[in-house]
Amino acid sequence: MTFRSILNPSLEDNAKADMSEPPAYFADLNLDQIVASIAAGKQEYNLGPFFYEALKSRDAIEYRQEVMRDLENDTHYGAVTRFANAMRLVREHLGQAGKLHYKYQKEAWLFDAVELYCQGVDGLLSDFRAAAPSSSGLVGFFAFLEGYNLSPVFRELLSQIATLKAKLASIRYSLLIGAGVITVSDYHYEPNYGVEIQADFEKFKQGAAGDHILKFGGFEQMNHIEAGVLDRVARLNPEIFAELDDFSARSSSFFDPTILRFDREVQFYVAYISHMRRFAGAGLTFCYPRVSAETKEVRVTEGYDLALAKTLVDQKLPVVTNDFFLNERERIIIVSGPNQGGKTTFARTFGLLHHLAAIGCPVPGTDAQLFLFDRMFTHFEKEEDVHNLRGKLHDDLYRLHRTLAEATSHSILILNEVFNSTSLKDAIFLSTRILTKIIALDALCVCVTFIDELAALSTTSVSMGSTVKPDNVAERTFKIVRRTPDGLAYAISVAEKYGLTYEQLRERLPS
Repeated sequence: MTFRSILNPSLEDNAKADMSEPPAYFADLNLDQIVASIAAGKQEYNLGPFFYEALKSRDAIEYRQEVMRDLENDTHYGAVTRFANAMRLVREHLGQAGKLHYKYQKEAWLFDAVELYCQGVDGLLSDFRAAAPSSSGLVGFFAFLEGYNLSPVFRELLSQIATLKAKLASIRYSLLIGAGVITVSDYHYEPNYGVEIQADFEKFKQGAAGDHILKFGGFEQMNHIEAGVLDRVARLNPEIFAELDDFSARSSSFFDPTILRFDREVQFYVAYISHMRRFAGAGLTFCYPRVSAETKEVRVTEGYDLALAKTLVDQKLPVVTNDFFLNERERIIIVSGPNQGGKTTFARTFGLLHHLAAIGCPVPGTDAQLFLFDRMFTHFEKEEDVHNLRGKLHDDLYRLHRTLAEATSHSILILNEVFNSTSLKDAIFLSTRILTKIIALDALCVCVTFIDELAALSTTSVSMGSTVKPDNVAERTFKIVRRTPDGLAYAISVAEKYGLTYEQLRERLPS
């Protein structure tokens, strides 16, 4: 099979890899924060689009999982990292060449860029020969590299570089520096007085001296004197510099597009692995999920919100993990409980786990079985937009109507406290109508709500709730567990909203 991409085994999948805008649910699930953290320091690769598009086949997902496992091996990770460093030098040289004004200085940087490119390709091939990868993606690229390295085009390029480099190194010339005049001429084996002077001063050497040479912060353009000397050297060696001119004119054609694409795409894996390793010290793990479009049974052990976990780990605070599952005909998780108990975080976790799994990445947790969805929809509270002339309730209904019109039985819906701007009676009525539609769709859904009655709508729904410490109901555990609704969630929410909890009343009333 012809190698095409390290991200996708087929051209059809690869055509979607540069999706320019993130999905609508990205911000609701804080996936925008997660991707920004993963891609930090790698802006040159524009990695964001690789994290946007969910794959549609299990084969494509497993293709990425295999590559990710290969690159978790330090040997392969190091090989790819060295190759990336070499290619970064290539880009730096090309960028520097674009800033230069003097012809032969520009051509020297272009020549070096092509040589560094060849060295990077040879280095990666040598590393793969020493420790062969096992994933179909990297094995395919390894085979491509072998063929490319032996191709007449690449062998001819190496020969051209070696020959031209030897010719340039063979050039000798003499400078006669007079009063305001520099004469450049052929070298006629005049004595090198620099060697004699160095030998004379060698006798006074008493030990290694400190380096007092001034270091410049950036590369300087050649000045007009240096450029003039080089121009005259070129006139003395027209054939060699004509070869350099020709080589430089063709420099952009020397870079193979498949290798350039690999250089960018492989950073998807490198960046994610690097991000995972940041959590190892906090005892947080990742696992490779089993993904299926045939069964809607979902099972996650010790899952957690990756965006929140990063914040907590940075602050050296503990991260609470949660287990959850959907068996057989179960489709909807109704999550209730007191405010600030982790309900919204749980809903986000459900969504981000499915997205990360669908782009072929390991997911936060120790074990996971997840559903291969066609589309994901989220409904989180948004501020009123004065420009759309809709009130908050109207806007909720408008957005949910569009969602239900587009969702299918293979979709995932995450609803976070919908209809909290209306009365309890109306919220129960509207929520019941929405969930009845979702039940009829047979779609997976997580619904965060204060309305306990929703858990009894169907045998396909299960109730989960955030918990508090038994000896202190005001202290949240942030654990979400399967439990029967206790009828207190909405009452507690209303009391807190209007300052009528026991603690709030004690503070306000005289003793």
